[in-house]
Amino acid sequence: MPNFNLTHEIQRSVTSALAEDVGTGDLTASLVPPTTTATATVITREPTILCGRSWFDEVFKQLDPNIEIEWNYMDGQRILPNKILCTLQGLARPILTGERTALNFLQTLSGTATDTRRYVDVIAGIGCKILDTRKTIPGLRRAQKYAVLCGGGTNHRIGLFDAILVKENHIIAAGSITAAVSHARATAGERMVEIEVENLEELAEALTTDIDRVLLDNFTNDQLIEAVKLKIARKGYHVKLEASGNVTLETIRDIARTGVDFISIGGLTKHLRAIDLSMRFQFSTP
Repeated sequence: MPNFNLTHEIQRSVTSALAEDVGTGDLTASLVPPTTTATATVITREPTILCGRSWFDEVFKQLDPNIEIEWNYMDGQRILPNKILCTLQGLARPILTGERTALNFLQTLSGTATDTRRYVDVIAGIGCKILDTRKTIPGLRRAQKYAVLCGGGTNHRIGLFDAILVKENHIIAAGSITAAVSHARATAGERMVEIEVENLEELAEALTTDIDRVLLDNFTNDQLIEAVKLKIARKGYHVKLEASGNVTLETIRDIARTGVDFISIGGLTKHLRAIDLSMRFQFSTP
């Protein structure tokens, strides 16, 4: 799904999370006899868009590669409540040790994917795309952006290195919108250059520059409609318009119907609510 390699990212994130949780050793799991085996099932308590299988698998791979995991669903699938997501079999100790860390990844990323799908569903058929932002959990940006893709959304820039977004302070420092875009274009090469504007006058100036996308910050719906008309009038067909600010499930369809190309929502990755998951165990001692 993503246009970046997640293998190293997953290994790094899981290693860090296990070090945080397990530290020098799982004291509680040591109460379980070392030869005890377990069968564990992961169940979702609410509707969800699944995301995070690879992070979940990596937890147990690092703890005990002999643990077997059988999944019933793929990332990106819509799942009803009380369904079994997967079944684990192996030694009980490492499964118990990895339970919380694995569920943390799965419920967090599934939460992002599920919230994204809610927004995507509301504007289905309009032709506007949902974008994420850089307002992510520190250390989990690529993971959350992958979750947005699983939910049917589209990724904005990954970070400060793969695209340029010129904001108010950059414009002030450069002296004008025109000067800021000129400097940005000289730096960007083939990477996207986007500029944030706060009114139609600033948009008019931006459309005279060599810009790829314009972020319309906190525009009213009427202003968004005028912005689309202005872009067409200035023959800026190649320029994409992105709306942002105060977007909710109740307002997003009307925003999309103004004709903008993208709507960015920081809340997809910032206002996170994890999905309610649980792991049930059955133990067996030889």
